[in-house]
Amino acid sequence: MQPILSAGDKVSIISCSDGIKLEEKQYVEKIVDSLKAMGLQVKISKCIYRNKLQFAGSGKERAFELMTFFKDDEIKAIFDISGGDAANQVLSHLDFDMIKKHPKPYFGMSDLTVILNSLYSSIGLKAYHYTAYNLARENSENQNKLFKASFINGQNDIFEFKYNWLRGNKIEGTVIGGNIRCFLKLAGTKFFPSPKGKVLLLEGLNGNVSTISSLIEQMYIMGYFKELSGIILGVFTEIQREGNFEVLKDIILERTEEWNIPIVKTEDIGHGSNSKCIIIGDKIKLS
Repeated sequence: MQPILSAGDKVSIISCSDGIKLEEKQYVEKIVDSLKAMGLQVKISKCIYRNKLQFAGSGKERAFELMTFFKDDEIKAIFDISGGDAANQVLSHLDFDMIKKHPKPYFGMSDLTVILNSLYSSIGLKAYHYTAYNLARENSENQNKLFKASFINGQNDIFEFKYNWLRGNKIEGTVIGGNIRCFLKLAGTKFFPSPKGKVLLLEGLNGNVSTISSLIEQMYIMGYFKELSGIILGVFTEIQREGNFEVLKDIILERTEEWNIPIVKTEDIGHGSNSKCIIIGDKIKLS
């Protein structure tokens, strides 16, 4: 893996989904301090904290800030530390042709699944399913080590995850997906990636078995599973906290059985503070 960043590089922090609460400002400050300690310069977006209800600006304003960062060739990576519900408000305001002329790593997860997949489906830009918010959470010491080792020193540490096979013994293809609820916001839009030959990542924070299984059923009815080359199941936080993952697992296995889709389960990708990074739009091979 080639290093993504070098000491002295300038990076930016933004909230394209719901803004960060002012009472959580100390987390943003800790992220900034961590990045600076690695030798990086940090530019903070005007759209970072909530200024009206949950928003850090209108969809157009957030998109303008994101485009400003993409067009600024001094900025080498964009870290979106937000989550929530509002990320799809920026999509119609993005100039993907301009982004293609100024490509750079965009990092985010959860609701930012809509942006990660739109960048890939629109212009083939790889995007990073990872949140720099982990640099300020309970496993921050380890996350800082992983971040520096992989993104600055070019090691694979943050991209290597353990997994168990639920079906099959080989998966190969290009990764799409992320948070299942947010990924399905793209259904029916021009941003929804084709499933043909893809490896679908699915994970989730909120949602019990009934909620998540309804989304699995939606994908089944859409015929989305039949062309996949594999599925990676990450952490489903609420379901696993309630001890009900086996129920969801059986539902997923039943709904993908007719295509014999290979499936793995990992505890290393999801909303936990120990979560690692997987690249949307990148090829992966598991065996």
